[in-house]
Amino acid sequence: MNLRFLVTLLLGATASAAFAAPAKITVQVDRPGHPVSATLWGIFFEDINLSADGGIYPELVRNRSFEDSEQPESWKLINAPEGRTEMATDTSKPLNPLNRRSLRLKLSGDAHLINEGYWGMNIVQGDCYTLKLAARAADGFSGPIGVKVLAAGKELAGGEITGITGDWKYHTLEFTAASGDSKAKLQIYLRGQGTLYLDMVSLTPNKTWKDHGLRPDLADAIAALHPAFLRFPGGCWVEGDTMDKMYDWKKTIGAVDLRMPLYNIWQYYATHGLGYHEYLQLCEDLGATPLFDINCGMSHKENVPMDLMAQWVQDALDAIEYANGATNTVWGGLRARNGHPAPFHLKYMEIGNENGGAAYRERWPLFVNAIKARYPEVHLIANHWQGSYPKDPMPEIVDEHYYNVPEFFLQQAHRYDSYDRNGPKVFVGEYAVTRSTGRGNLRGAIGEAAFMTGMERNSDVVVMAAYAPLFCNANHQRWPINLINFDSSRWFGIPSYYVQKLFSEYCGDVVLPTAVEAEPELAPLSAGCIGIGTWNTSAEFKDIRVTAPDGKVLLASDFSQNANGWKKLGGGTWSVKDGAMQQTAQKEFIRALAGDMAWTDYTLELKARKLAGHEGFLILFHIGDDEDRVWWNLGGWENTKHGLELEETLDQKSGRIETGRWYAIKVEVQGMSIKCSLDGQLIHDVKQIRRTTPGLFASATRDTQRGEIIVKVVNAAAVATVTEINLKGAGKLSGSAQAIVLTSDSAKAENSLDEPTNVAPITQTLDLPGPTFQHAFPANSLTVLRVKAEK
Repeated sequence: MNLRFLVTLLLGATASAAFAAPAKITVQVDRPGHPVSATLWGIFFEDINLSADGGIYPELVRNRSFEDSEQPESWKLINAPEGRTEMATDTSKPLNPLNRRSLRLKLSGDAHLINEGYWGMNIVQGDCYTLKLAARAADGFSGPIGVKVLAAGKELAGGEITGITGDWKYHTLEFTAASGDSKAKLQIYLRGQGTLYLDMVSLTPNKTWKDHGLRPDLADAIAALHPAFLRFPGGCWVEGDTMDKMYDWKKTIGAVDLRMPLYNIWQYYATHGLGYHEYLQLCEDLGATPLFDINCGMSHKENVPMDLMAQWVQDALDAIEYANGATNTVWGGLRARNGHPAPFHLKYMEIGNENGGAAYRERWPLFVNAIKARYPEVHLIANHWQGSYPKDPMPEIVDEHYYNVPEFFLQQAHRYDSYDRNGPKVFVGEYAVTRSTGRGNLRGAIGEAAFMTGMERNSDVVVMAAYAPLFCNANHQRWPINLINFDSSRWFGIPSYYVQKLFSEYCGDVVLPTAVEAEPELAPLSAGCIGIGTWNTSAEFKDIRVTAPDGKVLLASDFSQNANGWKKLGGGTWSVKDGAMQQTAQKEFIRALAGDMAWTDYTLELKARKLAGHEGFLILFHIGDDEDRVWWNLGGWENTKHGLELEETLDQKSGRIETGRWYAIKVEVQGMSIKCSLDGQLIHDVKQIRRTTPGLFASATRDTQRGEIIVKVVNAAAVATVTEINLKGAGKLSGSAQAIVLTSDSAKAENSLDEPTNVAPITQTLDLPGPTFQHAFPANSLTVLRVKAEK
């Protein structure tokens, strides 16, 4: 942080030359409203970005069970100069019926078997580790085998395994690390002749969070969020791409070598070392209420026939019995045998994830009727998806998901002010700024904070909310923005992490009505480059031309030779052929951009042809950020409509795109006007309303136990805002207040593994002359004011 920024912050921004118009916040301290929902702020754990394996589940060996594929993925065999040892997976004599593959090593001379874990194993000097593996021998081999943990050629720990026989047997070594390294690897030293079979090769630290098998620093990171609940295990992981890839909790409990690894929709195999039982244990250790999300007989690509749904309903009933049932029940007894005789007190179950339409409406009552008949105390949550939720029977709680840009969340801060108080309660099960926020910057956090003030003020309707996703291994990022990022030894929270922490830690228990009077900010005129794209379609584009209002040609691409100057995003398959640029991968959100981010008024003309797929093509304009979604969507919505979308749909007309036909496309943007023509016919003629964005947001609560008035203020303006705060009817106050401030001198400021607290809260003490006082809230800031007060 620079000196000017610190002076500005410490002096309440009086050193700043720029201020927004004065504002006023009135808190009705003497007119308390509804209680704050006791479950308002929670967390959502999805096995995404290697958040479990390679993350909070601290197994250091990758592909320990050799089930990841028919090849020994993540294992490397190095022969000595004269060695001829060979390795392959083997299914001839499995460790058990559910763990079919092992590693077969046909020994001939000296060799080393290497596993580097998840981009290096973190070994801490002085800490103890347990190596455990199953082995059997054949063709005259009986061992021994040597085991070492190495880093940069140096041995950190080691030992020897003897007594290998022809039958499967587990062997264990205990290590104390002589020195440490975050990039260590496991080496198994082999010598002699014969055949050695290995399975379930595991190396784990003995030191885990609360002795329950989790990585301590990552568990501490989520414990610091003080979550009221934990939703698990997903997310899309619940559904799976197809039904055989859905999350089946019954395959994730018991001995780890009996748990069946499953290919994850996020492109890796999950060991299920972190299984249903461990999730429930994590909830207990966090003091968080469990919220289990169960598959409802629907996946991304297929559904279970209705006449076979009884098994899926029974799975839900059995999951509740496992968590809550007495030890003399089938599943409660299994829980006890797995080490937890006491119930886990599962109170919430969500039926499906992001499921909707007629298929979901058919399945919803099957679960509700069966579960409520046996467990009426369990709260059931329905998916609010594709604009609706099932209404027969009417849900108690519905789950809404929001991912968007910072300005969307600023605009949605009052979303719940007018919600029907007689309808279902709301669980905002997933929300985050995922675009126009860099790798997770301050501006994104401020957008979320503004939205959260609205959820807190309306916590009689919004009873639960959780940011998503929670974790990301920095070496396997499959989601653009993630709350907690880590490698083998370090972690950092993006600025949004501290927003979540502050709202949860200083929640309060009673809402105090709050009114904000502030000048809104006028949204800037849009500007940006152009682009072409596809969504589950193959297409080609040619004769692309961009001209300014004065006729000046800003860009011309005839693709006569190459596609120089085009930035390709989204992982598509692009090529230039016959004077056109083709994209043949049928995936979502594929695009290529060209031009200047500063362009404002221009006409874009081109020709486009659909080659194959479900939809048409995307014509992008005014793209100011790689993740912007400002486009004309031709043949969208399963090739039924054309839509003009600027983060939201501005105009929509019926229409479809034929395969194999060239279309002439024209997009004219001038000021707030957008015109879109197809083959010379005007389809959209839209006059945008230049939006005003609120600059100041607030919510207030009383913390009865602490005897505090808590006021959360979000200044989303680009300059400081001097604000009069009136704690109306507060009575006797202390002479000072504590201000916890999250801000930076740049809205684009981020944290990283090397600078984990570049953006982090700072605590100040403010003089408090009385119930009415002034304070200058810094630009792009969240401030939590804590005022000691008598009732």
